[in-house]
Amino acid sequence: MARKKAGATREGLNIILVGCGKVGVSLVEKLSQEGHNITVVDRRASAVTAVTDLYDVSGVVGNGASYRIQQEAGIDEADVFISVTASDELNLLCCTVAQKASHCATIARVRTPDYSEDSQYLKEKLGLAMVINPEREAALAIARLLCLPTALSVTSFAGGHAEMVRIRIPQNSKLDGRYLRELGKELAGPVLVCAVERSGQVYIPDGGFQLASGDALTFICPSRDSKQFLGRMGFETHQVHNALLIGGSKAAYYLARRLLAVGVQVRIIEADMARCEELSNLLPRATILHGDGTDADLLREAGILQAEAVVPLTGIDEENILLTLHARAVAPGAKAVTKINRIMFPEAVARLDLGSVICPKHLTTDAILAFVRSRGASKNSNIEALLHMFDNRVEAIEFLAREGSPLLDIPLRELALRDHLLIACLFRDNQTLIPGGDDCIQAGDRIIVVTTHTGLRELAEILA
Repeated sequence: MARKKAGATREGLNIILVGCGKVGVSLVEKLSQEGHNITVVDRRASAVTAVTDLYDVSGVVGNGASYRIQQEAGIDEADVFISVTASDELNLLCCTVAQKASHCATIARVRTPDYSEDSQYLKEKLGLAMVINPEREAALAIARLLCLPTALSVTSFAGGHAEMVRIRIPQNSKLDGRYLRELGKELAGPVLVCAVERSGQVYIPDGGFQLASGDALTFICPSRDSKQFLGRMGFETHQVHNALLIGGSKAAYYLARRLLAVGVQVRIIEADMARCEELSNLLPRATILHGDGTDADLLREAGILQAEAVVPLTGIDEENILLTLHARAVAPGAKAVTKINRIMFPEAVARLDLGSVICPKHLTTDAILAFVRSRGASKNSNIEALLHMFDNRVEAIEFLAREGSPLLDIPLRELALRDHLLIACLFRDNQTLIPGGDDCIQAGDRIIVVTTHTGLRELAEILA
């Protein structure tokens, strides 16, 4: 039976969300903040009660693949149907039933490698709007970091043609004390600093902003130029040559396969013998070690002291954090990447020396949120990608400009943009452009915007 919350119905899309796990709750939090009408479905009454008590959403207890349950949840009026249960098969079945029951857009979380290989086929044949794989997305994010280990994070935009890179400015860096305007003149290259975090404050900087050591700086540039820029600024830019992965999870499989393809030597420690044998068959070029990844002696035997990258990928966040801290202590020169599924105490985690932190839940939420925003926007623009930065205080949004947009063919300097907003990049005709005031947005452009204003759904909303 549906549990309806008191209060008026908000404007927004009608969304049915099946699965009240970590990803489901994260989606509820974000989507409810943006004013959508959400109904959650889960077989566990306690899970439904916990979500409906915490957020202004409705709930239905039952099997999300049941047509009757979907009717009770409002499938006839649904705009978007999302299934993120722990079962790939159930997610696909839920979306198939929803497709037959209505004309809503359907999104399925699919994590098993066998299904992920067929994701495009499943998307086409089942009519899915999106197939999302958190472990694969996390592996791709980690692989980008290991190709540029100086960075704290590396995010692709414009179909991989542009990169947004976050670094921390060390003591005695060439960037320390530099004003952005003079930095731009010196480099004369397609690089733009688009956000800076200092002492807990986040800035969308202009040319008069002075950088300082300790700043967390985010810049955007064509993908091919990020290493060149960092090299000119005195940062190490070499790709790692070997990596030690602790835990033989799905994410470890996806990451190892990606690293092996670009010539990185991979060792994986896994406690379960059956999984070791499975990984040995799936990854014949990787070295698979059977044992407890939290055993310091085994880690030493596995080569942690010589590893250029250490990536804990167990299913337990606390283990991943402790393993990273151990790696930072015994192998300070190694690139450390920490996968965390639940960041319950972000302030405490931020104070730990964890290197780069990857959260599959956040990657999944951002991808789905970008799609949902596009469904609620006009036909003049579309959101292609979304990235939350600095604890959700800043968003980087990739818009696709369409014919009819009111921003077309107007010099950027003449646009009355919102404050704390930056047009960071244009992608046009396979060219990544750092725009100047005389540049104009054209139909078909991808526009990457960085702003402290959250919740933008379409390109026209960048105007004041």
